Amino acid sequence: MNAPAVLLIDTPVGPARITTPAPRATWWELADGDPASHATQTPAWLDCVCATGPYRDVSRLYDFGDGGRAVLPLVAHRRPPWRWATEASWPGEWGIGGPVTAGDFGPAQAAAVFADLAARPALRVAVRFRPEDAHLWARCTPAGFRLEEHRAHVLDLDGGFAAVWERRFDQGVRRGVRRAERSGLQVEVDRTGRLVPAFYDLFEQSIVRWAARQHEPLTLARWRRTHAFPRHRLETVAARLGESCAIWMAWYAGEPAAAIVVLRHGRHALFWRAAMNRDLAHPTRANHLLHRLAIEEACEAGCRRYDMGGSAQGASLARFKQSFGTEEFPSPLYYRERLPLHAADRALRRAAKRAIGFRGA
Repeated sequence: MNAPAVLLIDTPVGPARITTPAPRATWWELADGDPASHATQTPAWLDCVCATGPYRDVSRLYDFGDGGRAVLPLVAHRRPPWRWATEASWPGEWGIGGPVTAGDFGPAQAAAVFADLAARPALRVAVRFRPEDAHLWARCTPAGFRLEEHRAHVLDLDGGFAAVWERRFDQGVRRGVRRAERSGLQVEVDRTGRLVPAFYDLFEQSIVRWAARQHEPLTLARWRRTHAFPRHRLETVAARLGESCAIWMAWYAGEPAAAIVVLRHGRHALFWRAAMNRDLAHPTRANHLLHRLAIEEACEAGCRRYDMGGSAQGASLARFKQSFGTEEFPSPLYYRERLPLHAADRALRRAAKRAIGFRGA
C-alpha cells in the first residue's frame, strides 16, 4: 500500500487537511465514536469491497482543524486510466457508505466535502448517505450533483425488546412468531462463516423463484444475481467481520427453510441479506421468527436501530418490513458525472427488460 498523501485545501471554514487513503486507526476511532455509524462504514467493509472486486482504497480523512473531522469511505476502480475511473461509496450492491464524523461537523464542513468530490478527476463520483445524515447533505448539495433516491426501513429499538414486541410489532408479526415457535423449526446462529454454504444454497433456490415471478430467463437471472452477490462475497464478509456478521438459519425437518444475515456495529444492526425455501418458510413463518430473534439480540447488545434496508414502494417486501414497526427514511445517493453514464446504463437496462417482458416484483 502506498503511503498516504496529504493535501491542504481552503474551505469556507478555513484551511482543511485531507489525508488519502484515510489512516486506519483514525477511521476506526471515528467509526467507533460516531453513534450513527454502520458496519458498512468501517475499514473492514472497505477491505471486503476491495478483496472481492476490482477496487482500491481512496478513502479520505478531512481534518478541519477545529475538532471537526470526517472519514469518507471511498473506492476506485483499479483498471481504467485514472481520468476514466469511477469512485464510489459504495459501488453496486455494497450498500450505504458516506462519512463518519467527529466534533463540530455541520453544513459548512459538509459543503467542503462536496466541493472536494466535485473537483475529483474521476469520470463519476457517487456517495450513498445513511438515513441519519440525509437532511444535512441535502442542504449542501452543489450544482452538478444529481440525486438517486433510496429509502431504508428502520426499526427504533428504544425501550428494549419488550417495548418493541408490544408497541411496534403489529399483531400479524406476533401471531406469525407464535406460529413459528409451534411449527417445529430449529434455529441456529453462526458467526464463523460455517453456514455460508447452506445460506448460498437457499439463495440459489430463491433465484429460481425470482426468475419465474419476474418473467426473466433463468440463465440470465442466475448470471445477474450471482454476479451481483457471488458466494465469495459472503465468505469474505463473514471472515473479515467475524462476530459482527451473524447468519441466522431456520431448519425444518433437517432442511434449511430460511436464513438472514445481520451485521452489527456499535448501536446499529443491519439486516443485509435473506434467502429462503418458500415451500418451507411460508407455512412455518420462519422469517418472522428469525427477525424476532435477531431484533431481540440487537436490543440486548445495546443497539438503538435495526435497519431492514430498502424495498420498492408498495411491494410485499415493504409491507413485511413495515409490519415490524419500521419507519421509512431517505438514504440518498448523490453522484456527479463528466459523461452521462448513469442515464445510458438505465436506458440499456430498460431496453433489455422490455425485450424479455420483465415484470418487477
